[in-house]
Order: sequence, then structure tokens, then C-alpha cells
Amino acid sequence: MTNQIKIAVIGVGRWGVHLLRNFLAHPQVNVVAVVDPHPERLAAVKQQFNLGGNVLLTTQWQNLKTVPGLTAVAIATPATTHYALIKDALQQGYHVLAEKPLTLDPAECRELCQLAEQHNLILMVDHTYLFHPAVEQGKTVVQAGKLGDLRYGYATRTHLGPVRQDVDALWDLAIHDIAIFNAWLGEIPVQVQATGTVWLQGAGEQGSRGAVGQRSRGAGEQGSRGVEVSPYTESVPQGLADLVWLTLTYPDGFQAYIHLCWLNPDKQRRLGIVGSLGSLIFDEMSISSPLTLLHGEFEQQGNQFIPVNQRQIVLELEPGEPLERVCSSFVVSILNNTPSEISSGWVGTELVEILAALTLSLNQGGKPVFLSDRIVKE
Repeated sequence: MTNQIKIAVIGVGRWGVHLLRNFLAHPQVNVVAVVDPHPERLAAVKQQFNLGGNVLLTTQWQNLKTVPGLTAVAIATPATTHYALIKDALQQGYHVLAEKPLTLDPAECRELCQLAEQHNLILMVDHTYLFHPAVEQGKTVVQAGKLGDLRYGYATRTHLGPVRQDVDALWDLAIHDIAIFNAWLGEIPVQVQATGTVWLQGAGEQGSRGAVGQRSRGAGEQGSRGVEVSPYTESVPQGLADLVWLTLTYPDGFQAYIHLCWLNPDKQRRLGIVGSLGSLIFDEMSISSPLTLLHGEFEQQGNQFIPVNQRQIVLELEPGEPLERVCSSFVVSILNNTPSEISSGWVGTELVEILAALTLSLNQGGKPVFLSDRIVKE
């Protein structure tokens, strides 16, 4: 294989534009095509990046099949389109980098991973946070035992939009924090729980303000915040949850609690793990100190617990844009014909299985759902 990879970017919306920017700047990549169903987006990226006539701009995915020597595709389209696009791309012999989530169905994810292996192709998922310097450094700190005995984790991911219309806040936001916790702990949950509330996009008048996953109330039983509905009640279809609370339980009993909301103006991107010797905090909104190690523990004096050894260390991070690292890792995987150890299709499948289990819990009003602790690759 030559060192020049011909890539097509499919979807140049909010995130696809950044993929295009990074691949255009990569010395071992030749962007030969851009696909998007909106002609105005194609016109915009042509002007923004000064794309020449040698780059095919098309609204039709099928037109890529006429591009000679196409090596790989980067897919940044709505999650509902992933399965068909990725399957077709793999069957055409293209390596694939897909925006998260890989698909919305664990069975489809496993099928795509097996298809990629059968064709000896790279299937990688753009879990950008797994390539963030703070997440990489945090994994080193946690697994070196610097926090002592791990007690619990927590995360908050809130903002005011964008509000997705293809998936709910769970599927849009949770995957980031779950991926980080899994990476830092080096394992996946064995039990999950989720509860949520719908305000903006209910499937009906009754469902538009109800709590997801609760049984619908009878006439005259409405609360001040709306009717609680069950997605399994055919007469009141499920809406898309705007607020979600998650609990992840890991094999050793460690629990992580996650708060997700896309209609909260208080934008937060904060995740922490608390141990017996201190806490590790990843605060993406903090420019000066995104990763902080807070030392502190208790010393018992009689029946009193006195805080001791308290100090704060701001950890230094390697420079670099996480998405640039994603794109470079994809290129290296293709050139070396080696799947990504950090974010392969199988890693993406694990995360989709967790999200599917959380959805089941959400739809059952927060009932715990157990996952097998087996390795997802069978």
C-alpha cells in the first residue's frame, strides 16, 4: 500500500467539517470526495477550504463508487443512517471511520465488526474523548493507584442545545462519559440504571412533558410537570428524553453517576473519580486546569475524622487536538493494517451495548439491567 490514502468525507455538518479540516491537513491523506445531501453545505466547504476541481463534491453517496483508488471513508451522518452506509462501504472495500455511536443496535454493530474482519478492513469509531490528552493522562493516574481505593465516580454533561431529532440525550451525550469511565477503570459495567424526562419532543401531547419510563396515569392524575408515560404503552408513544440520570455499576462494586441534559444553559463538561487518597477531576471547561489531582484523606482522632494531606496538583498535558489524534490513528491503522486499540469497532460495540441496556432501564422506569461481563467480541 502506498503512503497516500484517498479518503472521502460523508456528511459535512457541524462535526463533519472538522473531520474534513483534519484530513485535508494530514500529509498522508488525499481527500478526493465530499458527500452531503445539502448542496449549500458542499458550496460552503468548497469556499471555506478552497477545494479544487480534483475533489468530487456530490449529494449522492453512490457516486463515490466511480472514484478510482478510494481507500477509506469518514462518516459523520445521523446515527440512524450509520448501519446502511457503513455496511455498504465495507462491502465496497473501504476502510471506515464512523462518528459515534457506531449504530443504534448492538446486533448491527457486531455484524459490521465481523464484516470488517472478513474483508480485512479497518472499522474505527470516532470516540474523540478517548484521544484527549486529559483522558489519556487520567487513565495513567487512576491505574497507577494514586487515588487509593476507588470509591465512586460522577459526571455532568449539560448545555443549551443542539437538540437532536434522531436520538435522545442519552444516546447523544452519555457515550462520552461512559467511554471515559471505562477507559480509566479498565473495565465495563455489569449493571446499569437510567431515568429521564421529556419536555421538548414528546410523541404526543401527553408525552411531551412526562417522565420517561413510568406508567401513564389515569384521567385526572396529572402532576404539575406533566403526565408520566411508559414507552411500552401503545397509546402514548415515547418521546426523546431531554434530561437523563444514569448509574453504572462495575464488577468490583464501583459506581459512577452521570447527569445529562441538553436544555440547561449551565454548560458543564466535568467528570471525576473519588478515592480514599483523593480525587481526579477532568473539567473540560477549565482552560488553565482541565485535569486536576486533589489529594486529601481522613485521619481518625477518637470519634472525629480530620481532613489531612490536602493539596492540589494541576497535571500537565501534552498539546494536541483530540480529533487530529483520531484522524491520525485511523491513518496509522490503515497503513499498518492493525485495528485501533483505543477505539475499534468492537470498543464502539461495547458502548452501544451499554447504551441499549440503559435504554431498556429508561423505558422501564429505572429498573436495573444487568450486562454480561464477557468480552463483547465473540
